[in-house]
Parts: sequence; C-alpha cells; structure tokens
Amino acid sequence: MEFIRNFFSAISPLSDETWEEIKPLFTYRKLAPQEFFVKENSYARELAFLGKGCVRAFFTNASGKEYNKQFFVGPRLIGAYTSLLTGEKNLIPQQALTECDIWAVKYKELEKLFDRFHDLERIARKIAEYYFLEKERKELEMALKDATQRYAIFQAQFPGLEQEIPQYHIASYLSISPTQLSRIRANLNKSS
Repeated sequence: MEFIRNFFSAISPLSDETWEEIKPLFTYRKLAPQEFFVKENSYARELAFLGKGCVRAFFTNASGKEYNKQFFVGPRLIGAYTSLLTGEKNLIPQQALTECDIWAVKYKELEKLFDRFHDLERIARKIAEYYFLEKERKELEMALKDATQRYAIFQAQFPGLEQEIPQYHIASYLSISPTQLSRIRANLNKSS
C-alpha cells in the first residue's frame, strides 16, 4: 500500500504518524466491468483510491440518455463527493468500464481524523481544489473548443484509453454522437 501513501505525499507531505493511522482504514476490492462503485439515488459512504482501471461518472436525462461527465483512470481517487459532503442521495453514479483495483475507505472514518492530523486535512483540501479546477477546465473546454479540439485534449489527458473502452463512451464524454467521433477520427487519420 506504499503506492497509496506516495500518491498522497505527491499532493502534500504525509507524516508517518498520519499514514499509520489511516492505512488500516483502506480495504482492497476489485470492481468488474459494468460494476458500480456508487449508484444513483444511493447515499455515498466511501471514497476509494483507484489503483488500476477506468471508472466513469455519468448522469441520465429524463428520456434515459446517458452522458459521461468524467473518466477516472488509476492512480486516482473516486467517490461521489457531493453526496459524501451533503449527506444527500447521489445523482451521478460511478461505474467501472474496465476491471479495477480499488482500496475503499469509509469517508466518515477519514473525516474524523482531519482535526487530529492537519497534514491529512491539507491533502483533502488540495484534492478538493484540484477537482474544482478540473471541473472548471472541462466546462471551459465544452464551451470554447470544437469537437476536434476536445478529442485532442481527451487523447492527451487519457492516452491509450480509447483502446480500452467503447467509442460511444468517448463520444458521450465529448458531447458528440458516435458518428461525429468516427468522422473526426477518419479526418485526423487522413491528415496524418
């Protein structure tokens, strides 16, 4: 589990004392493709370190059409943060697209340690700041970039992912149709 500590320490230094306190809180498990980490209309209780694999966060509109909001590719943290923070039901499910290795932790157990371990609280704040910046970046991309530019950003951000997941998930993430994605890919192949 040293890789989890290294992940956190790369964000902000984590003391030996803090690590020894939080290490036993993590429980390993696998997510199979299509398995949910957190479902819609359920209460989130955990967050997890995603060591390997890809998880999507998505929402479904009233007519049943799904929209991929985010991809999480290990190493990364996953969790329904709004539900964890508010105690309300989750509206954005998280589902494995590939086989995933995760180490889950009960959020309330971790949160209890923030007052005692300021290095842990600092890491949590920095992670929240990172996700805020990432959300804003994605919103700006969706508003200001065309589909070809968004696809190029996707390729740079998630190298190799398009070989692991169905193309319709990528199209949904880019807010285009699978046909539009095929055209973009064909045009890029012609020009290269």
